[in-house]
Amino acid sequence: MHTRRTPRRTRTAAALFTAAALLLAGCSSGTSTSTASSPVAGAAAALAPLPGSTPAALAEYYEQKPAWRDCGVPGFQCATVKAPLDYAAPSAGDVRLAVARKKATGPGKRLGSLLVNPGGPGGSAVDYLQMYAGIGYPEEVRARYDMVAVDPRGVARSEPVECLNGRAMDAYTRTDTTPDDEKETEALVSAYRTFAEGCGAKAPKLLRHVSTVETARDMDVVRAALGDEKLTYVGASYGTLLGATYAGLFPERTGRLVLDGAMDPSLSARRLNLEQTEGFATAFTAFAKDCARRSDCPLGGKGTSPEKAGGNLKKFFEKLDARPLPAGDADGRELTESLATMGVIAAMYDEASWQRLREALTSAMKENDGAGLLVLSDSYYERDAGGAYSNLMSANAAVNCLDLPPAFETPEQVREALPDFEKASPVFGEGLAWASLNCAYWPVRATGEAQRIEAKGAAPIVVVGTTRDPATPYGWAKALAGQLSSARLLTYDGDGHTAYGRGSACVDAAINTYLLKGTPPADGKRCS
Repeated sequence: MHTRRTPRRTRTAAALFTAAALLLAGCSSGTSTSTASSPVAGAAAALAPLPGSTPAALAEYYEQKPAWRDCGVPGFQCATVKAPLDYAAPSAGDVRLAVARKKATGPGKRLGSLLVNPGGPGGSAVDYLQMYAGIGYPEEVRARYDMVAVDPRGVARSEPVECLNGRAMDAYTRTDTTPDDEKETEALVSAYRTFAEGCGAKAPKLLRHVSTVETARDMDVVRAALGDEKLTYVGASYGTLLGATYAGLFPERTGRLVLDGAMDPSLSARRLNLEQTEGFATAFTAFAKDCARRSDCPLGGKGTSPEKAGGNLKKFFEKLDARPLPAGDADGRELTESLATMGVIAAMYDEASWQRLREALTSAMKENDGAGLLVLSDSYYERDAGGAYSNLMSANAAVNCLDLPPAFETPEQVREALPDFEKASPVFGEGLAWASLNCAYWPVRATGEAQRIEAKGAAPIVVVGTTRDPATPYGWAKALAGQLSSARLLTYDGDGHTAYGRGSACVDAAINTYLLKGTPPADGKRCS
């Protein structure tokens, strides 16, 4: 997710508490339609740590010894670790977690296991390990650590939540998310209901137990199974919420944690959605400024202001709303407004994709060919050439809708909030506001709430924020660093989502030193 060297499928999946999570499964505390009345950092209760001793009812899980086997991927081993479906009732059944590792290569003394998570929620950590982290992390880190990944419960290989088949997902992703009248509003609500009902029908028990808190507890079971006294972890995007939650629950078992592209757990998802909308506006401004310096910019000539470029893109979206473009798709799909919007958003995660976006927009806006934007959208949704989707979007919604109550209960509440969202982003605001309605129709009531995470007693934790991050705005990193009692804030002054492994020698050196020597960067250190 967070490096140019990572395959797009993994990079996009990893990005997603953000675009998919909040855009499609945006859930939020409360139903307020005013930013001023939304919860603010510091107002939420703090996450309480769990007892230091392991309950007797969980002993069998903590005493597991993984039976490692060949993964079918050279250099990697796989195993299955059991966790209780319901930690409040361990005898009610198990969930099977897929674990993969690549053993430390040496030389040097082994430092233990380094767990990695690319985000989502819904991104496959095992894919991320095998496709990038296990081969692309710095050699000196891979030499000293066993690189380990666990697909969270409900994700990929760990009893995946599945909501709709490929054909139904095609219909879902092209649903108009900027309804112009009551008929289009009803169609959008119907799409959300159909998606939710599919999840409820196919995973009725698991759907109640895929929360971030439960997944963080699973990580502690895996830590024990690996034989590590403390957890060493690098989490990106949503993975920062997962890592921070672990630290809040198990501060004494928290080792070296890197939280890159940080989220603020004290915000309601309505507030998260709104602030993320601002983040995409910031990223689009950076893209538009870069575009305006180039002769091939499809959003205006050289020197075109970001506001003018945004207006031109919005007009293009409106044309697609009235008349989708052909895309040369084998399944006959056309480029709709919703798919085009997602294609643009997908390219905001990594500035290395900006040229590809310019080319796709040029083809669509000047040549009436929607193929390029459709490919970008498909990469975001993890749809393959055969029309099959990964379970990313299903797991994404399942976790988000369980973690926080709905942002909006009714379409009327969305309409009342539209001015706030459109002010945050004239280009993306309307669609992101309507996307926040999804959890209103979820078949399972939320079990979580917005809360601060302090993790008092934890070892130093490195929180990383990128100043023009589209999906996890920089303010979230500052907020999380302000909550965690032992945080060190590392700032990357740049574009794109997350910072580690994206080309900043300064960022990489600071994180590598921390992972290898345990020495965190000075709080407030800035890199470019």
